[in-house]
Amino acid sequence: MTDNDTTMTALPALSAKDFASNQEAKWCPGCGDHAVLQQLKNVLPELGVAPENIACISGIGCSSRLPYYLGTYGVHGIHGRALPMATGLKIARPELSVWVGTGDGDALSIGGNHFIHTLRRNPDLNIILFNNEIYGLTKGQYSPTSKLGLRTVTSPSGVIDHPFNTAALTIGSGGTFFARAFDRDGKFLRSILKRAALHKGTSLVEVYQNCPIFNNSAFESFATPESKANNTIYVEQGMPLVFGKDKNRGIVLDGFKPIVVDLDKEGVSKSDLWIHDEADINKAGILARFADDDALPRPFGVFYAEDRITYEDALTDQINDAQVNGCATLEQLLKGDNSYEIK
Repeated sequence: MTDNDTTMTALPALSAKDFASNQEAKWCPGCGDHAVLQQLKNVLPELGVAPENIACISGIGCSSRLPYYLGTYGVHGIHGRALPMATGLKIARPELSVWVGTGDGDALSIGGNHFIHTLRRNPDLNIILFNNEIYGLTKGQYSPTSKLGLRTVTSPSGVIDHPFNTAALTIGSGGTFFARAFDRDGKFLRSILKRAALHKGTSLVEVYQNCPIFNNSAFESFATPESKANNTIYVEQGMPLVFGKDKNRGIVLDGFKPIVVDLDKEGVSKSDLWIHDEADINKAGILARFADDDALPRPFGVFYAEDRITYEDALTDQINDAQVNGCATLEQLLKGDNSYEIK
């Protein structure tokens, strides 16, 4: 039995090939979606859940082709509506492992209302949010996460909408699990997807994913060996926030303000640094805001994880309590005390 209570039987050894469909991926060469798909196929065999007990739900967008390429059950739904469909499935079939493939446009624009309410309800879903900061399928319009000033077909003079901060939005909406990974960092992405799968509740993994056609190199500062070390920080439970090519830079908190320090020059030791705690929602909120400050490194890893009752478990408890207290069934309520049958 896994942490997400998915029904299991003794299974033969499974591999990534057992979770691959017979469909050829239709994404562009160089698209980060290929990497996410591969790491998901690598993770699924490790969960001990048979393919027929897994469902992948999606909306509309390049990322939402995901169900076609997995050898599991799946639904390619309508724009922005993947999360309510997935929630309904989890309520009806709580024993299933339910995954959602969505993008920054699908989830945060037309699906924005469903996004925040799914997070606060906390059904046991695994959401992969492919963030390429652009609408790719519909040919390059700016999205809710596009950077200010980005020139696109719908913002020829540059984006003026302030972008969503996905981490801050997730934590502020009552999400119980948020993590960030990068398409090019396959081993790390795989570990994050497994952590998400083992979380009981709604897990949200934001994957920075390159769109080589309409927003190429959007995350280049986190990708190239020359800049990655100084622009990224990998958070790990119980460990100090250290980064830099020589691991000589760190983060300290001045009240609620994060400050970068040089361990070699400022007389600061690693024990003086911010120690990461996935259960600290206040620090998770601060960590989420690193993305809004170019002077701070971009965090990757699990920001926040909380144990809280899932929506489907709370609903089941409510139904059971009603039945124990003698409430009638729906059929009994419809018939009432005075009913007759027409024959």
